[in-house]
Amino acid sequence: MAESADEARLLIYSQDGLGLGHMRRTTLLATEFLRARMPASTLTISDSPLGQFFTPSGGHDYLKLPCIRKTGPGLWQPVALASPFDDVLALRRELIRSAVQKFRPDVLLVDHMPTGAMGELVPALEAARARPVRVVLGLRDILDAPETVQRRWRLEGAFETIERHYDDVLVYGSREVYDVAAEYDWPAAPAQRVRYCGYVCATQSSRYSAEVRGRYLDRAPADSALVVAMAGGGADAYPLFDALLRSLPNLLTDRPCVVVLVTGPFLPEEERCRLVDRARGLPVHILTSVPDSLSYIGAADLVIAMAGYNTTVEILSQNKPALLVPRSGPSAEQQLRARLFAERGWVHWLPPDQLAGDAFGDAAAKLLTGAARTPDYPPDLRGREVAAQRLLAGLDQVRPKSEAQVLAPAPASVGDPQLLVEG
Repeated sequence: MAESADEARLLIYSQDGLGLGHMRRTTLLATEFLRARMPASTLTISDSPLGQFFTPSGGHDYLKLPCIRKTGPGLWQPVALASPFDDVLALRRELIRSAVQKFRPDVLLVDHMPTGAMGELVPALEAARARPVRVVLGLRDILDAPETVQRRWRLEGAFETIERHYDDVLVYGSREVYDVAAEYDWPAAPAQRVRYCGYVCATQSSRYSAEVRGRYLDRAPADSALVVAMAGGGADAYPLFDALLRSLPNLLTDRPCVVVLVTGPFLPEEERCRLVDRARGLPVHILTSVPDSLSYIGAADLVIAMAGYNTTVEILSQNKPALLVPRSGPSAEQQLRARLFAERGWVHWLPPDQLAGDAFGDAAAKLLTGAARTPDYPPDLRGREVAAQRLLAGLDQVRPKSEAQVLAPAPASVGDPQLLVEG
């Protein structure tokens, strides 16, 4: 493998077998790392089936692992391969360890799971100790209910792994909103390594919002509102979308509107067909995905969404009225985030058990016709830049200062990762 003496190398491990969230966030961080430090290469190891849908950046590539999915606490199974799970896990473990040895990263960023799925990352962490590698754990703002995380991490030996192998822990959130170390009762030694970066967002400027509004509202009645509904990958989004379409006839009596419903690529086809049938005769456009979600959010008069990390942070970046209906489970992550953000006036939220009645339609109508409220203070959206700078600081600690070459502004060839397909 040819390499220049001053080339920086970032290796990212991201377990994301179902959904877009982890892959989206780590791709943003890889892009920012490349913007801030050249020459550099980044390699993301993931089992996400959607790596190919993210716009590739110069110097960034993906290593695809066989997909596995979690079926219960500590229980996993292969998604596509008919091989026994233990064989698939052994294959994944060896691929990860080999990547660490052959790619020779300066910084290893581990997303979300300190030991990896079923401990698959531990051999790679041990291999990383053979050379000067800065090992960093990246965590979203909220993982799950405190008792769930504490129990799972103790069973997995996560705290011991952090203390033994990790140099830093980056939290992509705000300590004032959710103190990860305190809520999850971290031991003193790993807690001292926690750094809060702010929320990670692609950018705070939407590029094509005017064009999006024109596309959907030019032929609509005067004073029509644009309602954008989205839910990340969409695997469990049907109840939210169904509630929106059921309430739409009543909403139209309060204010004319056009709905753009972005299902996500993982919504089951049968459920998508039911939505299409329900939307007939209504001012509704159903898309699988969009090339620039920020522009759609920026164009909206109201955003309706679940409460996944990336979608919620993008909504905050555009300062748009939003109604969040988090998933009911099994994780408490989304309900915690929706409630905490609503308490600060950043969003409105509705518990998922209220989708079946009139509460959803009433809340949406109030947001469409009422005055927007001003939060006491804005969210910290600097996470992308702050996290990249923390990774660069780690780089300086594993190689001589003279080799670090931080550049600005960003090279034009490196762009924001966006989904490529609009359906």
